[in-house]
Amino acid sequence: MQNFCTLFNSFYLSRGLAMYNSLLSQNTDFHLYIFAFDDACHAVLLRMKLSHATIISLSEFETPELLSVKDSRTQGEYCWTCTSSTIWHCIHTYSLDHCTYVDADLLFFSDPKVLTDEMGENAVLITKHRYSPDYDQSELSGIYCVQFVTFKNTELGLIALDWWRKACLAWCFNRFEDGKFGDQKYLDDWTARFAGVHVLEHHGGGVAPWNSKEYTYESIAEKIWIKSQQSLKVPLIFYHFHDFRYCINDSFRFTAEQYLLKKDVVQFVYELYVRAIQAAESQIQVIEPTAIFHENPLPLTWIKISLSRKIHFRLRGKYKNYAKRKKFQPYINLLWHDSLT
Repeated sequence: MQNFCTLFNSFYLSRGLAMYNSLLSQNTDFHLYIFAFDDACHAVLLRMKLSHATIISLSEFETPELLSVKDSRTQGEYCWTCTSSTIWHCIHTYSLDHCTYVDADLLFFSDPKVLTDEMGENAVLITKHRYSPDYDQSELSGIYCVQFVTFKNTELGLIALDWWRKACLAWCFNRFEDGKFGDQKYLDDWTARFAGVHVLEHHGGGVAPWNSKEYTYESIAEKIWIKSQQSLKVPLIFYHFHDFRYCINDSFRFTAEQYLLKKDVVQFVYELYVRAIQAAESQIQVIEPTAIFHENPLPLTWIKISLSRKIHFRLRGKYKNYAKRKKFQPYINLLWHDSLT
C-alpha cells in the first residue's frame, strides 16, 4: 500500500480531485489522506465518498502549536507550515509505515511506486527542482522541491520529519531570509544533516515548468515518455503544474509567462491536464452545483497589453501559455477515463 497525503482548500478543489483521479487510474494499491483547509471543501469531498481517500478537517488536524502561529502567517504560508505536520499526523494517527506528501497540483501519468521503491532502505526521499540553467532559482527557492517527499516510520525518518516540523513552526514565510524560504530551503542540507536521505534519480518524477524544456515528450502505449540529452527515455511519472491558473473569459494560463513551454509538452501534458481538470469540475458539480472549486480568475492583462497578442488569442484561442477552454474537449483520450465513469 502506498500512503499519500495532500492539503488544499476550495480554491484548489478541482486540481486536488484531478490529482486523486490520476492516482486512481494507475490501478495501484494506494490511499490518499486529504486535509481539507476549509469547511466547504471538506463537505464536498465527504459527499463524494472517494474510495481510496480519507478526508480530514482542520478541527481534526490542527494542534495548539499550529494554531499559535496561524494568525501570524498568510493562508499560503500557513499551508507551507502545515505540510510537515500533515505527514506527522498521518503516520501517527493511522499507524502508517510511511507517508508521501504530494502537492495538489501534480498529475500522475504512471504508477509512482517506482519512485518510492528507488529509496530502498533509506528513510527519506526528496526530489530536486532540476532547474533549467536559465530558470535556476536554487539560491532563493531551494535545491529541492516540496512536491513529492516521503518519510518512513523509522527512527531516522521521524528524526528528520520532526526537525522539519519544528523548524516550520518556528519560521515559514514567503520570503528569503537568513538562508530560509518557506518550508523548502530547509531541505537544502538534508543529505548532510540527516542519515538515510535519498535524492530521487528517476527523471520521470519532478518534471515541471522550470525544467520541462529539457525534455522531449511522446505518447507510446497510452503512456507519456520523456527524454533529455543526459537521460534515457523514461515514463513520465508525475508533472508539477506549478502556477496553473484559471483566467477570465473561460480560459486558462498553463504557467507563468516566464517559462517557455514547447509544443510537445503542451500537446502531451498540458492538454491532458486541462481535460482532467474539466472532468474533476463535472464530478464536483454533480455533487454540489454551486461549489467553489478554483481561485478567482486571473485577468488577461498579459494578453491585453499587446494588440498582436489580443488578435492572436481571439482568432486562435491560444497564445503562448494561455488557452481558451473551448480548445479542449473534455474526457477525450484521458488516461484515467475509468475513474470518471
